[in-house]
Amino acid sequence: MSEINRSREQILTELRSAYEKGASIRSLVAETGRSYGSVHSMLRESGTRMRSRGGPNHRRAG
Repeated sequence: MSEINRSREQILTELRSAYEKGASIRSLVAETGRSYGSVHSMLRESGTRMRSRGGPNHRRAG
C-alpha cells in the first residue's frame, strides 16, 4: 500500500472514530479544515453509520 493510501486510511479511521464518539460533522470540518461534503463523503466511505440530522435544537416539521 502506498504512503498516500495509508494516510487516507488513517484519516478515514480517525474521522470515523471521532464521529462515533459523538463529534458532529461540522466540528470535524472545523478541526480538519476540509469541506462539509468532503468529511461527509469520507465518513460514508469508511462505513460509518450516520446519525439522523439535527442536534439538541432540531425540531421535526409537523
